[in-house]
Amino acid sequence: MKSSTKDQAQGAFHQVKGTVKEIAGKLSDNPKLESQGTGEKIAGQIQEKIGQVKKVVGK
Repeated sequence: MKSSTKDQAQGAFHQVKGTVKEIAGKLSDNPKLESQGTGEKIAGQIQEKIGQVKKVVGK
């Protein structure tokens, strides 16, 4: 699997995982879990963008 495709897939996975944590934190009234989910979701978005840039650059 190419590095760019791998980054995009992992980024999408982390976004979904972060969203689930964020929702679980809201439902359980746990701000720490909610903030962890938000952070993971943002990190997933960044990783996905890195994969897109690698694809354009050709790495």
